[in-house]
Amino acid sequence: MVSPSHDSLSRRDFARAAVAIGGSAALSACLERESPQVDVPRGPDDLSGLPSRQHAWNEGLATDEYGNHLAPRHRVLLLLDYADDGEPTEADRETVEDAFCTLERAYERSHDGLLFTVSYSPSYFDRFDDPVSDSVDLREPEALAPFEDPALDRPDVVVHLASDHGSVVLAAEEALRGELDELNGVAVEATLDGVFERVDRRTGFVGEGLPAENQDVADVPDSDPVPDESPMYMGFKSGFEKNQASEDRVTIREGPFAGGTTQQLSLLRLNLHQWYEQDTRDQRVSKMFCPAHAADDRVEGAGHNLGASSGLGNCPAHAGDDAREHGAVGHSQKAARAREDDSPLLLRRDFDSTDGDRATLHFLSLQRRIGDFVDTRQAMNGTGISETSAVGQRLNNGILQYVTVERRGNFLLPPREMRALPTPTP
Repeated sequence: MVSPSHDSLSRRDFARAAVAIGGSAALSACLERESPQVDVPRGPDDLSGLPSRQHAWNEGLATDEYGNHLAPRHRVLLLLDYADDGEPTEADRETVEDAFCTLERAYERSHDGLLFTVSYSPSYFDRFDDPVSDSVDLREPEALAPFEDPALDRPDVVVHLASDHGSVVLAAEEALRGELDELNGVAVEATLDGVFERVDRRTGFVGEGLPAENQDVADVPDSDPVPDESPMYMGFKSGFEKNQASEDRVTIREGPFAGGTTQQLSLLRLNLHQWYEQDTRDQRVSKMFCPAHAADDRVEGAGHNLGASSGLGNCPAHAGDDAREHGAVGHSQKAARAREDDSPLLLRRDFDSTDGDRATLHFLSLQRRIGDFVDTRQAMNGTGISETSAVGQRLNNGILQYVTVERRGNFLLPPREMRALPTPTP
């Protein structure tokens, strides 16, 4: 599957397959396939100029003609546990920080190099006598709807690696594992080997062409229905700039973790047989955006014509009326009701996946408080709407009937200077 002589795979599809497999053999094949097309820029020797906010990616992302930030195309999530039972040692902190600094010196902090974050769960902080500062809303994960029963993720740490180049995320992962002596010309002098133990590894992709090229998996009809121009499996663009919280909005403002944020990570299984074979395009537009978008034919293709906003206008205020009159309500229409000072609460950095040969979505969101995610999810549930209309708990209620939440976890993403095994009250 990752042989560089396998010409039936495009370079983008090949990189996705290599990232999904992982390991030194996949890295070697990916490097051979990408070179010499890929010349990845190095990071600075002096790291003092890097931002304190780990989640401040936007400056390093490409944008489209409307100013929407384009997500890095290839991703790896490493779920790890601290290898010792007690509180982390200063020696381990120094080793972990040196390992992350190696990545920053090896690769420019951009989509063309490497973007990464390091976050910690409530379970990690349980090893300390002191609780996490009450200026941080970091709570245990839970089911957030009566029809949910997710397994709850509680690894100590999640490392999120992202780049437009599959070889970069693979090489960064191998360096952290202690499998490389050199990374993009930089000596690897410290690794995570021996400090952390791997709990799970998840991979994925996002961007025009990648879902269409990787739809030969379970949960997707054999007719290959995912449009070529769609960046996501469900056929529509997401992440419109005006429908995303800003990096400032999701940043913790006070307390010892000021400058950090919280991260929510859910694993969602997609039922695309039902989505593409049962529903017409108008029905999909109604359920993804709102009935008015379908009635007025506002969405062309994957929705790039909408520009920097999904253009919902008064749709959120009319959610109940639409449910009663049209028998359906839109996903975006419901979610947009969870706003503060006319700003969305979540900054989404999610991506699709073929892990386990299934069509899935790793829904990764950043928010100042985990409570902001809970509020947005409750708005998406549309409970009041389903109680006063023909719309069911899941049926015709946005995209709920096409998505099953299989796993969920909550994490604190501290400022960069605290990313190496932080204490709860630094």
